Parts: sequence; C-alpha cells; structure tokens
Amino acid sequence: MSSTADLVSALKAELRAAGLTYADIARGIGMAESSVKRLFAKGDMPLSKIDAILRVAKIDFADLAQRVVDNQPLRREMSEENEAAVVADRLLLLFAISCMSHWTFDQIVRSYDVSEADAVRCMVALDRIGVIELKPLNRYRLKLAKTFRWRPHGPVMRYFREHAVADYFSGGFDAEGEQLLLVHGQIGRSLAAMFNERLTRVAEDFAQQHLADQRLPPEQKRAYTLLIGMRSWWFSAFTDLLRVAEAPAVRAGRVVRR
Repeated sequence: MSSTADLVSALKAELRAAGLTYADIARGIGMAESSVKRLFAKGDMPLSKIDAILRVAKIDFADLAQRVVDNQPLRREMSEENEAAVVADRLLLLFAISCMSHWTFDQIVRSYDVSEADAVRCMVALDRIGVIELKPLNRYRLKLAKTFRWRPHGPVMRYFREHAVADYFSGGFDAEGEQLLLVHGQIGRSLAAMFNERLTRVAEDFAQQHLADQRLPPEQKRAYTLLIGMRSWWFSAFTDLLRVAEAPAVRAGRVVRR
C-alpha cells in the first residue's frame, strides 16, 4: 500500500461501483455533504474516517487494501543492479523464471531438487527486488507487466546469450510440437511494429494457455519454450558480398550485424 491517497482513490472507485453518493455517505457518518466532498478532494483522510465510510458502504478494509495493491503499476523493466543480483544466484534466476511462468511454489519445489528453506529464501529475495509480492503460504502475485522484458544488454540477457542460446538452438526442432522458422525479407518500416504486436500476442496466448492447462494431469503436459525474436539484421557471413549501394547502410547501423 503506497499512501493514504491511494486508499482514498480506491475508496472512491468502490463507492462509484456500489452506486453510493457523497450524500449517502454524509448521512451514514453524520457529516455535511460538503465536508465529505472536501475529505475526498484532499485525498488525505484519517483512517478513522475511512473506517466509518467503509462501514456505511459495507466494504471490508482488506478488500480495499487489496484493490490498492492491484492498482499499483506493474514493472516493465528491472534495474541493472537487480538483474545482476538475479544472475549472480542460480537458484534465484530459476525461481524468477518459474514465477514469470506462473509456476506455483509447490510446482517449483516438486520439479527441482531445492530445499524448502532455499525456496523460501528465493521467494523472499524476489519479493524484495519487486518481481513478486509474497503472500502467506508461499503464494505470490507477479508484479511484472505483460510487456516486461529483460534489459536488452543487461546482465540477464548477457547470461542467456552466453549460456542458453547455443543450448536452445542445438536441438533438431523436429519432435512433436516443435518448429523452427527463419524468414528474411524487406518490409515497410511502419509494418515492423505491427508484426511485433502480433508476435507479442502469440507470446501472451502461450502464457495464458500455460495457466489454463495447470489443471491437466502431468502425463498430459510437456514443457515447451517459445522463443520469439525480430530484428533488423544481415547475416555477417554474407555482408562482404553486398553491393556498394547496400553496404553503407549496413555500416551506418540501419542493419545491425549479429
């Protein structure tokens, strides 16, 4: 909960949803309607007044506090320092990835050889750096936006480039449900954003299906990793063959060499 102002803002929303007016609240708590309006306008209300209004509106304080938490902006990026802390601890990185994949605490502990003490330590650390909000019984709420991405040149992506990319692409992509596509072409610059939006929706669909299939028994599920990328790129093995008209554009950075 960030401030009393957040509570007041959430309370206003709850009153609107319940169809209650300032006049209704004023009658219920024995104040003038103008005084109630001033309380809400200031955005700084004593907790005793908030409690009184909640009683009139028949709203539980815990529900209001949860609404405040739910309304907090989600993180779209992590600081360089926090990413470095995640990469420095292999278990912490494992738990970060698992939480971002919406695995429960029990699923992680059942799937990996991790002691409960280490698991709790990692969850507490992720709560501290803002990846999750840890709740009782090791439940959690993910505090990352759908548009969250690791810093493009930050510690986590450097780690994945060094340790995961070659491992991922070493497979044949020929098993059930696997596919590898490489499509190269030239399109209008304005269309690149449209294709990126479509790819983002594919990733979101994959994540939502993962959540929906949690109810399936283990024998009906299989772990998959979806890797999506799109960039302006010319394969460096061929750049020396480019005609003069294209070569300056490559060197100028219009096409970034891998």
